[in-house]
Amino acid sequence: METLLIRPQDIAKAIELVGIDTLMDKTIAGLTEAFKEVNRGQGELRTRAGFVKKPSCACVEWMPYMRKTDQSVTVKVVAYQPDNIQTIGIPTVLATTSLYDFNNGHLVALCDAVTLTAIRTGAASAIASKILANPDSATVGLVGAGAQAVTQLHGLSRVFPLQEVLVYDINPDIARSFSSRVAFLGLSIRSCSLDELERNADIICTATSVDEGADPVITGENLKPHVHINAVGADIIGKTELPLSLLKRSFVCPDFPEQALLEGECQQLQPEEVRPSLMEMIERPEEFYHWREQQTVFDSTGLAIEDHVALSIMQELVQAHGLGQRLQLEYYPNDPYNPYEFITSSLQHPPAARQEALAIVD
Repeated sequence: METLLIRPQDIAKAIELVGIDTLMDKTIAGLTEAFKEVNRGQGELRTRAGFVKKPSCACVEWMPYMRKTDQSVTVKVVAYQPDNIQTIGIPTVLATTSLYDFNNGHLVALCDAVTLTAIRTGAASAIASKILANPDSATVGLVGAGAQAVTQLHGLSRVFPLQEVLVYDINPDIARSFSSRVAFLGLSIRSCSLDELERNADIICTATSVDEGADPVITGENLKPHVHINAVGADIIGKTELPLSLLKRSFVCPDFPEQALLEGECQQLQPEEVRPSLMEMIERPEEFYHWREQQTVFDSTGLAIEDHVALSIMQELVQAHGLGQRLQLEYYPNDPYNPYEFITSSLQHPPAARQEALAIVD
């Protein structure tokens, strides 16, 4: 049995063929249905685990998901290295996603997940915002203008009639370059002060690399009464982006409560202060529409089910267009009881050098 290897060039070609908007729309739709499946007990989630390097908050983590309906297991291994761009010029988030057949353990697919991680995170925020944000939201504020801000804005642009995008980053160069990175959206992009962003945005996305124990990245003051916030940057214990006072007065929806209470914004709250999860809200969204006129927060920590959906969509596109590479990565001996089968002949008829070594030992 072979494994489908999906390389960055395969992903780029697939996106070129179908269009980046189509991929985002497919991811939003796919996640919506997958969240419903989990809420109905058709999938099994685990909180992520990993290793964290102090004091930089760099980490390598693994995230598993098991889909019961087709007996598949998805595992993403993701590395966050905040110094990557400055030191070696590569993304701060690197990842690979693997898909296994739970019936026999076969590695079905292995895929680069740098781009897919960003897309699925933006899609999740779009889904939460569609439920909790004012449907007429026209102004988005982005706090942190790095890679994740691109897909946050892209996802929102697919479900809201956006007119203006306000951008704030502690690095002015990153803020200034943002408009060129999202030019494909055709939106009005403007760098501004944090105060102006907070006062004018209908939806705010925080996607920063804030340090563990650092001050909040927004003040939480002078916000619009109906503002919705997608908090994306908190991903380890002690790392948060939002002030506690804002969380206390807001409707806080986690993506995965067990995980968000450990390493999301929800770690600042007591369990009873956390509202229903996104997976619960998707089942009956109309019950939560009244919150659109109040302040709400989506605590996005990232789930392997999102990676499962992203990989499934890309796997379908790659196979449909004859992309990817099929490799024999696993060893299947004719005699499953003999792991040395591939060298049996050499063991039975050792070369001269090995015969001399055996003679010396004797």
